[in-house]
Amino acid sequence: MAKQITKEISLQLPAGKATPAPPVGTVLGPAGINLQEFCTKYNDATKDKIGDILPVKITIYDDRSFDLVIKTPPTAFLVTKFAKIKSGSKNGSKDTVATLTKEQIKEIAEIKFPDLNCYTIEDAIKIVTGTAVNMGVKVEN
Repeated sequence: MAKQITKEISLQLPAGKATPAPPVGTVLGPAGINLQEFCTKYNDATKDKIGDILPVKITIYDDRSFDLVIKTPPTAFLVTKFAKIKSGSKNGSKDTVATLTKEQIKEIAEIKFPDLNCYTIEDAIKIVTGTAVNMGVKVEN
């Protein structure tokens, strides 16, 4: 018989640095799973991406076991990382805070491609370009 899913939780955590302290403890504690086991599994799975913020989807079953699905970093995080800025523009596309090349946008699109809702890398590039422009990051040809 298949396990019964009791809850699905999504978090964004620093890669390789999850601890049972907040926010992990406050979100997962009431779900009844072993926090130390979660932190160990997450940190082992993400130790090669330290420095990135990674979304994780946690599926919790009725026997208090769980599964992790680790996604690619958010597009906005990757844009700020590649542009070497702290955050995007406060006024969106009206103010330019940085510039990225088409090659950098393509690299971000290739990283994000598995989690995007598109079929071609060209469509992924359009999605990433839209996010970058809305953050005030200019895209050079």
